[in-house]
Order: sequence, then structure tokens, then C-alpha cells
Amino acid sequence: MPDHYEAFENLSKHNAVLHNSVALNSGIQLAVWSNKRDNITQYCNHHTLSLYVADGYESYHKTAYGWKNGGGPDRFCLMPKESESVWDIRDDLTFVHLYCTDEHLRDVGERVWDRSPAAFTLDEKTFSQDARITALYRQFLLDCDWQQNANQLTLSTASTLLLTHLVQHYSNVQWQLPVVNGGLAPAALRNVLDYIEAHLAQALLLSDLAAQVALSEYHFARMFRQSMGVAPHQFVMQRRMVRANDLLLNSALPLTDIALACGFSSASHFSNRFKAAKGLTPSQLRATRQR
Repeated sequence: MPDHYEAFENLSKHNAVLHNSVALNSGIQLAVWSNKRDNITQYCNHHTLSLYVADGYESYHKTAYGWKNGGGPDRFCLMPKESESVWDIRDDLTFVHLYCTDEHLRDVGERVWDRSPAAFTLDEKTFSQDARITALYRQFLLDCDWQQNANQLTLSTASTLLLTHLVQHYSNVQWQLPVVNGGLAPAALRNVLDYIEAHLAQALLLSDLAAQVALSEYHFARMFRQSMGVAPHQFVMQRRMVRANDLLLNSALPLTDIALACGFSSASHFSNRFKAAKGLTPSQLRATRQR
């Protein structure tokens, strides 16, 4: 997998400002950009999903019939591998890019549908709307700190769901999603729960959990939700909060050590997430023990 994708490198050479970026273990890369008053030609050996977060009303795409606009918050553009697109960014635009390869799409096809086509092609889309894509990137990608290990499960889940959606609705195959009925078998569920408890200090990924029961990420996520009533990333965060609560009240460990033991890369991020979940900061909860 490339260290950086061509679209990423190309934007870096223009007026675009990089605000955040993360490379997932799968090799998929996410990036948040803003841009203004720029002219860009993109031609890449990979696929790019561009999600408009804010503004973009004065973003123009060159067509055979002249320059066309239609951007705005929650619009998306899909630039398939080896497609060329020319852009005139005349005013403010903030956007998220997801970069992936044919290998990523093929991996999704094999894991979700247990089959792979002779070739994967994606439809080119410009200034399109899709409520499912909007919900996924706003719920998963914009609502967490990408640099925190504790959020890697959320990011890996979002990327899998987005690629699954692209294969289903914007590819040459457009396979229907398989039906998943019922939850995990009791023994399989115990294996997963034990694995989660033993690895809360690590950056868990959806693929890690699915591998414990030899399921695709798609099937595992749906069966886990059937069994536990919440998505895997939500359950893992709940367990991190339970462990943190126990360590705060029943140990003398410094807050930084507790943060690391619960999968957080910094005490500040741990404190923010803990307060959001519990209504108290870790220090405030620990102070109640001393009263």
C-alpha cells in the first residue's frame, strides 16, 4: 500500500491546507482539507471519495459543456481510478477525502459477499447526494479524534461501511447485501468479549474482532449488534469507560497510566471522553472516593 496517495500528494502542492490525516492499518487513508482560490487537475492510480463538509458553493468542475458547479455541505464526488477531473475552487471549501485502491474494494467484496469480480470499476460522481454516505461520515469521521488509538475501531468501521456502500451502489457489480439473521453463538460471543477485555489498551480494529470468530467484518458487526444491542465500537468504548471507572476508584495509578491502560493516547483525550460519558472528569470522580 502507498505511504501517500497521488491525490493527497497533488493537493499538498497546491493551495489546499491539510487539517488532519490518518492511515488505517488496512492502508486506507483519510484526510481533512480546506481550499480556496485554486485550480487543480486530478489523475490518480487509486479511488478518491470526496465528502463536502462545509461551503463548496463556488467549486466548479470542468465538463465537456463548460464549468459546472453544484457543491455544498453533504455533497460528494467520487473519482475512480484513472479518471481525470479538473477543478476551479473559487471560494471556501472544507472536505474529507477517503483514498483506497482496487485491492481494498476487492477485499470488501471477498469479505462481505465471498466473491470477487474479474474487475472492479466505480462510477464517476460529481456534486451528488446520498443520505447514507452523509450519515456515515458525519457520525463516524467528524465526531472523533483521528489520532487517538481508542478511535481506530470507529474509523476502521466507517471505512468498511463506506466501501461496502460504494460497491453496492456505485460499482459495476452493485451486489445486494447478504441477509444476516441472528447473533453470535454463545461460545463465539464469549471469545470476542474475552478478546476485547484483554486488549482494551490497544488500538482495536473491526478486522481484529471479526477474525476471532472467522467472520467478515460486515457479518460480524451485524451479528454482534444482534447479540449485544450496540455496535462493536460502541461496546468497546463502554468497556473502556468501565475499566477507567474501576481504576479511578480502586487504584492509585496516575491519570496518564489509566488513560493508556484504557486505550487512550493522552490524558486529555481520556478526560474529555470520560466526562462526556460519565458527567464528571476523572479527577472529579476520584475526588469522590476521598470524601
